[in-house]
Amino acid sequence: MKKNIAIAMGGFSSEYHISINSGNMVYKHLDRDKFNPYRVHILQKDWFVVADDDTPYPINRSNFTVTIDSKTISFDCVFNTVHGTPGENGLLQAYFELLQIPHTTCGFYQAALTFNKRDLISVLKPYGIKTAENYFLNKGDSINPGKIIEKLGLPCFVKANKAGSSFGITKVKREEDFIPAVKEALKEDDEVLIESFLDGMEVSVGVIQYKGEVLALPVTEIVSENEFFDYEAKYLGKSQEITPARLSPEQTQQVQEIAKKIYIKLKMKGFTRSEFIFHNNEPHFIEINTTPGLSAASILPQQAKAAGISLQDLYGSAIEAALV
Repeated sequence: MKKNIAIAMGGFSSEYHISINSGNMVYKHLDRDKFNPYRVHILQKDWFVVADDDTPYPINRSNFTVTIDSKTISFDCVFNTVHGTPGENGLLQAYFELLQIPHTTCGFYQAALTFNKRDLISVLKPYGIKTAENYFLNKGDSINPGKIIEKLGLPCFVKANKAGSSFGITKVKREEDFIPAVKEALKEDDEVLIESFLDGMEVSVGVIQYKGEVLALPVTEIVSENEFFDYEAKYLGKSQEITPARLSPEQTQQVQEIAKKIYIKLKMKGFTRSEFIFHNNEPHFIEINTTPGLSAASILPQQAKAAGISLQDLYGSAIEAALV
């Protein structure tokens, strides 16, 4: 019997439109011989299924069902494509786990941890994962730009601690630009992460559960036309994404093994995409995405294609792993 699959998309953050694109891509490619897919928009005020004729049908949040033409539909699995809050920070994961509905992403704890860049760095350091030098600020803290710059140097990156798609990130080159950068980050989150500049090749490594194994996908090299891999570079064509990356076989294996190590140590599930910079010929970890983009412009589908995995198989494998 075919499984009813809710493809959760939307969310409450600046990444809403990116999530809609990801969800629609999954909806397009799911195997209709195995699955009955439903597009579920999760918004701040309303949750609803969007039918093919664009008619919205409200979700009953008490049990995550929907009634269409007098028939109540429950879901066997949720394919989570909600970037940012609530789909990437643990809120949706906790909700589905309370309702005992399988979903394609990691558990609520892992989602909350990995969405918090500051806390994730602290957890990974004992495992020998190299990162940039960093400094943390909370909203309301007194700020001494000179002291922070003395520690981290210039340029440095000022980032919203809990945000995605490069929202709230500024590359700071001059001390007088530091406070405006912090204010920009605080528009996205009440915590700020400041990191030293890492000079080197930026790469992205997708890790998935595929046919019962943890698999690191081919590595993507990111060459941004902008100062860094920002929103324009990610989604508006202002970058080159080269898969496989122009790395030696040894470097490729090294960064894939680190990405798999992070996945396994954190007890991840589903898809992840980790970002690294080869600084002084060593991969330094930047961040991990636990609901990575799945739209036509996204990196992980490019990596799957390079690995010989079709989008139908890629998306179907996530559901099959969740249902085990």
